[in-house]
Amino acid sequence: LRRLRYIRVVIKIAPSILSADFGILAEEIARVEAAGADQIHIDVMDGRFVPNISMGFPILDAVRKRTRLPLDLHLMIENADAYLETYVRAGGTALTVHAEACPHLHRTLARIRELGARAGVALNPGTPTTALDYVLDTADLVLVMSVNPGFGGQAFIPATFAKLVDLRNRVGERPLEVSVDGGVKLEHCRPLAVRGATTLVAGSAIFTAA
Repeated sequence: LRRLRYIRVVIKIAPSILSADFGILAEEIARVEAAGADQIHIDVMDGRFVPNISMGFPILDAVRKRTRLPLDLHLMIENADAYLETYVRAGGTALTVHAEACPHLHRTLARIRELGARAGVALNPGTPTTALDYVLDTADLVLVMSVNPGFGGQAFIPATFAKLVDLRNRVGERPLEVSVDGGVKLEHCRPLAVRGATTLVAGSAIFTAA
């Protein structure tokens, strides 16, 4: 994490606990917090929207009890609306839903804000930034997926760089956080920051580092 931070200007670092050792989860959280993490990224998967299952409410509760850092919940799930209030009450600081999974995206983002959390919208690698044209004013953050969601440890997709530039042009002067998630390594950090990323989510690059 310190190696990632040495090139940091205004970039936030969000360790993804999907890559943590769950046998010593409390120690892993303490380690990244001590190293200066800005927030904890938690991937929630339902086995339907993505081909994996992860991070139920017991894990969220355990993480919330062991850190005061903001919890960034990445909801890779269908029917997210049914769980928004529960996730906020469980300690979610920001809730990010997928544009591809929310048929009433504007309403979902507005509801997250009503509940007192920051509202985020994620885009899969194959989803164009035009999907956000009419919800940018209702969102607090945009999460650009640099891998296809569902599994940790995937390779970074280079087309993410061009997508970030396009997104930044659409965002304009809006005070939106722009996050990148998936396969982010040390060598990607500076190019992503130059193209407008403000937060980098990293899992294996942090938790498997010596």
